[in-house]
Amino acid sequence: MQVKSNTAPLSFIEKVGYGVGDMASNFYMGFFNIFLLYYYLDVWGISPTGAATMFLVTKIIDAVSDPTMGLIADRTETKWGKYRPYILWMAVPFALLGYLLFLGPDLSQTGKLIFAYVSYSLVMLVYTAINVPYSALLAVISPLSEERTKATQFRFIFASLGTLIIGATAKPLVDWLGGGNEVLGFRLTIVVFAILALLLFFFTFASTRERIRPEKHDSSIKDDLNVLRKNISWIILAVCSILIVVGLVARISS
Repeated sequence: MQVKSNTAPLSFIEKVGYGVGDMASNFYMGFFNIFLLYYYLDVWGISPTGAATMFLVTKIIDAVSDPTMGLIADRTETKWGKYRPYILWMAVPFALLGYLLFLGPDLSQTGKLIFAYVSYSLVMLVYTAINVPYSALLAVISPLSEERTKATQFRFIFASLGTLIIGATAKPLVDWLGGGNEVLGFRLTIVVFAILALLLFFFTFASTRERIRPEKHDSSIKDDLNVLRKNISWIILAVCSILIVVGLVARISS
């Protein structure tokens, strides 16, 4: 592992910049976690079984896409580093797809399910493409462990703040912007948080630096995936995650 000569402590701006990256993610994921199921079932009118099955399918996709994205990011070489570029490249697609998730077109039940499957799967794939490199950025942001610890503290603070903001303001915004039309209210509210998330991701990219240059990987992605496939701990974690979602499916469908 190669370390650049700059081992100075992280500036306050850089720690804030790294921290608000998780706030940006939570402006979306917090919104989804709190409101998406309600939106699908009670506002847009998707069947409970269809929505629950969709969450199960996307969780299975996540079990594969998360480690795959990590392998791809580790092999990325740009003038901006390995991980920061994905924050820049994926910010706009993440914002646009989040809007698509709450577009609420007037379709048949089958059409709604297809639209939900496609839009939610794309959102989760892009979330993986931005959040896995963002998390990995911490390991290369500074060679000093105490500075990485401070950056982590800022991340947790801003992540919690993002969740609090969503919990306190999202539903009032839906009611106010929609004027009684919840489909419109959710659509306009996600635009507000999409713009905020986009600006925060850009700030994270602009204010952070990669000071550690990991050595290049000699093995291929295929070889690493084969190793992962034999990793019992990863298999157990993936199975547990899927079982949790299976429980959610059973609960929603009952």
